[in-house]
Amino acid sequence: MSVDLQQLHTFQLPAKASALFRLSSLAQLPDLAKLDNVIILAGGSNTLFIDDYQGTVVVPDFTGIEESETATDYKLRVGAAENWHQLVNYCLTKNINGLENLALIPGTVGAAPVQNIGAYGIEVGTFIDSVEVVDINAAKQQRFSVKDCQFAYRDSLFKQNPGRYLITHVNFNIPKQWQPVLSYGPLQSLIGKEVNARAVYDKVIEVRQSKLPDPEITPNAGSFFKNPVVSKQHLQQILENHPDVVYFQHGNDVKLAAGWMIDRVGLKGLEINGAAVHQQQALVLVNKGTATADAVIRLCRKIVHEVFHAFAVRLEPEVRLIGRAGLLSPPELESLLYE
Repeated sequence: MSVDLQQLHTFQLPAKASALFRLSSLAQLPDLAKLDNVIILAGGSNTLFIDDYQGTVVVPDFTGIEESETATDYKLRVGAAENWHQLVNYCLTKNINGLENLALIPGTVGAAPVQNIGAYGIEVGTFIDSVEVVDINAAKQQRFSVKDCQFAYRDSLFKQNPGRYLITHVNFNIPKQWQPVLSYGPLQSLIGKEVNARAVYDKVIEVRQSKLPDPEITPNAGSFFKNPVVSKQHLQQILENHPDVVYFQHGNDVKLAAGWMIDRVGLKGLEINGAAVHQQQALVLVNKGTATADAVIRLCRKIVHEVFHAFAVRLEPEVRLIGRAGLLSPPELESLLYE
């Protein structure tokens, strides 16, 4: 018996798994412990199945929002299966401000800490107090503090240990004292104006809807590549030939706009057998309805090669690529995309 995965990940490549297991109660842990070859799939908005998976896909199905507060902070305990954007909306209606820059990011609450999702100068790890998980290896509950989560740019303890930790709940600590973050891109147009969280939210929605395809209409996995981080010395070398390169400060280094680089080398709109670079946002790859894993891989190779040739910068996928045995390892990615 096999399970069709095409509708369980937003890129919708044809793929199957040996079995599917929905975990909605900790009482199911003994059953979970009996499973072999497990991968965890939340909303599927950051995952591509490039082959049939020879194992069990485990879907966390914990829901609910518990709210409390202190004199200085709002505290939320949110089930991993809750929709991320709906949580942002919930907070806005409750005057719990801080998450508005992260509006309209697809996926679930449980997936957010794995990637440490971020947009427009904000990362979700800033607001996380702790994460409750099931350790798949030991089939037991654990709670990780924000320090334990090891959040970094699009990275976390959970991403570094794929398949080990299934997130059941995320605990947020959101300060009551709010200041808008307007340092990135189009939000700078709000600087100098009297703005509230709703105004920032509305601007983020406007920008994202104008540039990014809706995965329910055009299958995609959001930003396909990470924005690469390079040294300031490397930036100076790029500026000699590309003085208009888009970049942002990132600690002692700089973060380059991967979408700008893909656009600059002329790949916006490029299509290979139904897999394409989106016309409005080159950082997003889309499935025009007939894409296969082979087409996506060929498109990725083309992008990686052209960007490296132009900028001496190597792009890395932000999405998870899942093969027959599970998440592709760094050597497997190296062989698949860079050789």
